[in-house]
Amino acid sequence: MFSGIVEGTGKVTKLISKKDHISIEVSPPKNFNKKLKKGASVSVDGVCLTSIYNGDKKLRFDVIEETLKRTNLKLASKGSIVNLERSINASSEIGGHLMSGHIHFTGKVNKILDKKSTKDIVIKFPSKFKEYIFEKGYIGINGCSLTLGKVNKDSFYIHLIPETLSVTNLNDIKTNYLVNVEIDQNTIAIVETVKNTLAAKKSR
Repeated sequence: MFSGIVEGTGKVTKLISKKDHISIEVSPPKNFNKKLKKGASVSVDGVCLTSIYNGDKKLRFDVIEETLKRTNLKLASKGSIVNLERSINASSEIGGHLMSGHIHFTGKVNKILDKKSTKDIVIKFPSKFKEYIFEKGYIGINGCSLTLGKVNKDSFYIHLIPETLSVTNLNDIKTNYLVNVEIDQNTIAIVETVKNTLAAKKSR
């Protein structure tokens, strides 16, 4: 599990294509690898990946076809900047909201509104997720825990503060970029429970 508080960004330094997957090497921020063990879970742009190698100056992950199909990692190239977060433990402070690292969909950036020191981004979403997306709810974007702004028929706003822009790769995205979106699991559970309860009452 992750908190959605990105610890820093890393740069993709190598991609190795293999028969049924790719290996991605990432140069992490200073001290990110300290005491990080092989086999540890790391959030890479919001995707939960297993570290298969972690030296002082690099991380390596294997990414299977299913993950590539469902996330923006299929677009990664040498020099790409990715958000990184180590998994939390029982004593960790949850500064954002609990995130699993399982991406529900990739959303296309529809519009970017630059302000003096903040930024608003409008992201499109598939209609089947509409019931889980509402203003003031939680959402994960490229591994960042964020609060939803205005929600339209097929898009939503996120409002980015200077700290988020300085620590993550969200300051670098452009119109038509794809971002990884994880819907809050608690929201899904509550919505589905209410739906099932109402359906049960109607069937009586």
